[in-house]
Amino acid sequence: MERSKAFECPQFDSIFRLESNPGAAAEPAMTVEHWIDLRCHPSTRPETVRAIQVLVRRSASAELQMTFRLDGDIPRIWVPSPRVPRIATQLWHHTCFEAFIAVEGHPAYHEFNFAPSGEWAVYAFCGYRNGGPLANEMMRPHTAVRSTGSRLELDTLIRLDSLSAIHPHASLRIGLSAVIEASDGLSYWALRHPADKADFHDADGFALLLEPPGPE
Repeated sequence: MERSKAFECPQFDSIFRLESNPGAAAEPAMTVEHWIDLRCHPSTRPETVRAIQVLVRRSASAELQMTFRLDGDIPRIWVPSPRVPRIATQLWHHTCFEAFIAVEGHPAYHEFNFAPSGEWAVYAFCGYRNGGPLANEMMRPHTAVRSTGSRLELDTLIRLDSLSAIHPHASLRIGLSAVIEASDGLSYWALRHPADKADFHDADGFALLLEPPGPE
């Protein structure tokens, strides 16, 4: 899907008051208490990547913090070189970590792309793949990257109040995913793969339920 043009969607505060999404995942939601394993889509079985895990923390100060941890043969994985943080397109063509954020019961969602280079992108969707990129520097995630010969870690922080006034106080459905480019090809990782073809936009893959936290 071409996503290079800026997208203007109705105000998300209004979208989230629409009817519930009938396609929401029927399986029990995950709860976040520790490192969560991502699953490799069965269509790709890389030898270079042993595991990908994500640690998620949601704070009462409207911050969503995530640490993506990849264990594998890092010298054989294409990791983009550090650059000045900026908005970029088609980051998923190379090694990239992703987060999908939806208010529970509603079809609208945001997609964040985090490249190890420091480049990033955010997209807004009114429904399944119905949307496009947002060129808004105020939504820039704060990221930090650490790498060794056997591990790559990316920390990132998102301000939920940059998405809408609703997000900091709502139950959220989260999808976590990664595209890894290595010497043995591309592999696709996610919390859940609902279909035969890897599709991170499938709402059934937004398998992590984060309730609003209490006061800190």
